[in-house]
Amino acid sequence: MHTVCVVMTDEFLEFSAEAGNDLSTPVPEYQFPGLKAGDRWCLCMGRWIEAQKADMAPEIVLESCHISVTEFIDLELLKQYAVKEST
Repeated sequence: MHTVCVVMTDEFLEFSAEAGNDLSTPVPEYQFPGLKAGDRWCLCMGRWIEAQKADMAPEIVLESCHISVTEFIDLELLKQYAVKEST
């Protein structure tokens, strides 16, 4: 399940492509436009954890993540990666 809402970065998109999941390239047959830095997208929790361990994790839109994420990732760690929205 895609439970971790993030803000894409060029670094993460490259990391994900190298790991076998190219999120940048459009796939018209699935109506997928391809992602670019700044886009918001929900990731599988495992991919985000993998990226975090590799120091490549994108920021998280904490309010848009599924609550179940906190069963597997410490809330304090999630807060460290939370997007700092300007008001």
